Amino acid sequence: MDTSNWVLQFLGRLHPLLVHFPIGLLVVALLLEILTIGGKRKGLREGVNWMIYIGTGFAVFSALFGWFLKTQEAYTGDLVDNHQYIGIATAVLAIVTAIILKNSLKKTIVNLKAYRFMLFATVVLLTIAGHLGANLTHGEDYLTSVFPGSKEGYSNKESGALLSELKGADSLSELQKDKLNLEVRGLFAHKCYQCHSENKQKGELVLETKRGVFKGGKSGLAVVPGKPEESEIYKRIILPANDKKVMPTKGKLLTTDEIALVKLWIKEGAHWSDKAVKVFPEAALALVKPELPKVEDITHPIDKLIAIYFDKNNLDWQEVINDRAFIRRAYMDAVGLLPEPSVVKNFINDNNPNKREALVDDLLYDNQNYTQHWLSFWNDLLRNDYYSVGGKKQITHWLYNSLMKNKSYDQIVTELVNPVRGSEGFIKGVKWRGVVNASQRTEMQAAQNIGQSLMGVNVKCASCHNSFISNLTLDQAYGFATIFSDSILELNRCDKPIGKMAKPNFLYPELGSVEGETVKDRLLKLSEVMVQRDNGRLYRTIANRFWDRLMGRGIVEPLDEMDNAPWNALVLDWLSADFIDSGSNLKHLIKSIMTSKVYQLPMVNYKKEEDLKAKYVFKGPVTRRLSAEQFSDAVSQIIAPLYPQVAFNPNGDDIKAIRIWHLEEELGRVVLPEPGKRYFRKSFNVSKETIKKGEVLISVDNSFVLYLNGKKILQNKNWKVVDKIDVTRYLKSGKNTIAIIGENNGAIANPAGILFALKLNYENGKSILLKSDKSWVSSRDLPEGDWVAVAYDDSSWKKVRNYSTGNFKNWGQLLDFTFKPHNEKFARASLVKQHPFMKALGRPSREIVTTSREDQATLLQALELTNGEFFNSILEEGAQSWLIKYGEDSSAIVDDLYEQALNRQPSNEEKTMMLNVLGKNPKQEQLQDVFWAVLMSPEFQFIN
Repeated sequence: MDTSNWVLQFLGRLHPLLVHFPIGLLVVALLLEILTIGGKRKGLREGVNWMIYIGTGFAVFSALFGWFLKTQEAYTGDLVDNHQYIGIATAVLAIVTAIILKNSLKKTIVNLKAYRFMLFATVVLLTIAGHLGANLTHGEDYLTSVFPGSKEGYSNKESGALLSELKGADSLSELQKDKLNLEVRGLFAHKCYQCHSENKQKGELVLETKRGVFKGGKSGLAVVPGKPEESEIYKRIILPANDKKVMPTKGKLLTTDEIALVKLWIKEGAHWSDKAVKVFPEAALALVKPELPKVEDITHPIDKLIAIYFDKNNLDWQEVINDRAFIRRAYMDAVGLLPEPSVVKNFINDNNPNKREALVDDLLYDNQNYTQHWLSFWNDLLRNDYYSVGGKKQITHWLYNSLMKNKSYDQIVTELVNPVRGSEGFIKGVKWRGVVNASQRTEMQAAQNIGQSLMGVNVKCASCHNSFISNLTLDQAYGFATIFSDSILELNRCDKPIGKMAKPNFLYPELGSVEGETVKDRLLKLSEVMVQRDNGRLYRTIANRFWDRLMGRGIVEPLDEMDNAPWNALVLDWLSADFIDSGSNLKHLIKSIMTSKVYQLPMVNYKKEEDLKAKYVFKGPVTRRLSAEQFSDAVSQIIAPLYPQVAFNPNGDDIKAIRIWHLEEELGRVVLPEPGKRYFRKSFNVSKETIKKGEVLISVDNSFVLYLNGKKILQNKNWKVVDKIDVTRYLKSGKNTIAIIGENNGAIANPAGILFALKLNYENGKSILLKSDKSWVSSRDLPEGDWVAVAYDDSSWKKVRNYSTGNFKNWGQLLDFTFKPHNEKFARASLVKQHPFMKALGRPSREIVTTSREDQATLLQALELTNGEFFNSILEEGAQSWLIKYGEDSSAIVDDLYEQALNRQPSNEEKTMMLNVLGKNPKQEQLQDVFWAVLMSPEFQFIN
């Protein structure tokens, strides 16, 4: 090598040192520049200027020395190229920034806006260049490898075991050659890809593909079949650690067994298997129902398997929880509600030895409460919420009916994958505005959602590049996404087209072909391929999710990484196979878990996080906090309804009434109504046939007075309440008139609206529905004369405005706004659109699939529960109603509160303390404090 090359190589190796200067100087300069905005801290100006100039100089030298490093050290590949281009762009932008800054400071009136914008853009590019550089230096999974969901799938113990097996053979069979090759390729993946992959081709050597391995690199042939001593890769891996040519140059060197495996592979002809290399552990697809062990005095299948597990781990069975604790746990898990005190008492006094199983049956038979509780689980899992965005439709109606009818899981999956009317929103993803990453196109979203929610596999990583956390490849991800596409998809690696077209394929092709001429054909085949017993992964995934839901921790963790080892494979396989045998009956799966002795064990509180993760040993159900919906519903049961309206009303009549109000405008624009009274009329005709019944539904935000044919019928100041009144005796044949005084409260403009419906049923069976719509008329000012009379002339009044749409849509559906009979006392939280209170308690936004929620309390939750205006208003409303009901009987208040909230009587100490707070003449504030103390207690907050 001549002197010039030696110098350039030396300068190139200074690149990793130099890059830290522009990173530090320019980033700190941006932070200090932000502090000077608005003319503040003028003393920082000169220092910031010098940091920009010096940082720019280092950016230029870093880019130049980086070019030396690439050319002299033979680095190639997309990752290297991208890092180089962005590094050069950063240097150019830094120069432009410095020039703009210098010119700006020369002017009489200094304007730094353009300079600040360029500085921000420079730091953004610098960050991207730094990230790519770190990927080159440490590997593309350097950051993600420490995440809880990541796993090290390669172990040199496997190399040693395989070496022992093969050394004893006189000659290797085809199967043994395959195993040897796959093991060597796995070794390459973990030890060599960091420098020799498609993305980073150091020395022009690629060990990721067959072509790259046998082509070799700049130093010659990496592998010469049958001749290890002539193979460059073998010569490099046997060099001493201090030799500059040793491989790998980064990370741990190969062990003796690993070197021997590589040598044996080359010596045996360097056979290349057609099978995909399995770098990470992968769970078997096949599902076989395990034989149950014979265990004395234990009848439940799950308990038999757990008994063996306990024996192996030297654990003893604990006594099951008492009846009071069991009924509370069962109610919260099956239907998400607290049991009524009378129900608890009857259950405790019941002498039936099978009463717990009977209770579970009764709860699961309560289709409505079961559905409204489990709806939250499925909404999270299927990323379904009560809104449509970017073309994505909600599937609420289909999902609700599926749960009410207890459709088999096979049918649910089939209808999700091959949509029927109402379920198509699941695979039709969000069409994001503007230019989006290739991995976020709608077809890829469908593949990602199905993979994660139904199959427990992460497709997101593989939709950008070969996965760092599983064996999924970019080819597989695009093949899966192509099933949902009208056209063949071109593969994009890290959002860059690579000129290869995808072929429709399921993630697990051994289950069957999904090829078809149209999307419809492919979806049908996909649904058939997925729903079969051979696809054990589908059933293990849902069984694991239900176990986690009811027991607090999955058999496999994380829930979306089903290739991870279960803490007990026999329990998971038996539960999954039994679920299939039941016809994939979801209620059967729940019952199987809830009727086991294991489910009835005391809750276990693992003190250390690691005891729940890597070092987990099952001892019983894990302590669980109430979900946002469970807590909301419990408060609604005991104190006062939290949510007056729902986003989805399963009992609704489909009345389609709209919220109307007097049209309010400013400068030609519709605005929110000002506070005050407005006047409304609607005339209609009644035929001469005999009226069987005339019934009115009305709710006005904020208050109203209702007249019918000149007579005052009703008034109310609570918009959350739907008044339902029989008006048959006020109606007459011919012209009738409804008149309403509506009042909007408040100090400033705010939403207001009338929601009204009148249903006329005639004796002859005919029915007429009159509702609030844009045919009504209104007046801002109090009209002269008898304006509520039928004969009043309202021809000069204005048409009302629909305040239920667009920017004025502020209401959901009121649960009681229906003519149908129903017995719900409050709106279940699962039917309510996202609310700030539930969001604070952990309900997700559902823009992505959510398979588990954070169980730890957060600062936001603490603030909302201690000082939140919304929660305090509910406690205030509840205190008012309780005082009306109980008067000054403090003792009865305390007793009933404990019975309803904790399903037990208070202890003497608790009652004395609460009575001291309430006093003999309880006031609203004191009762709110008592409510709060009970609701914040761990006994209420956790499922015990």
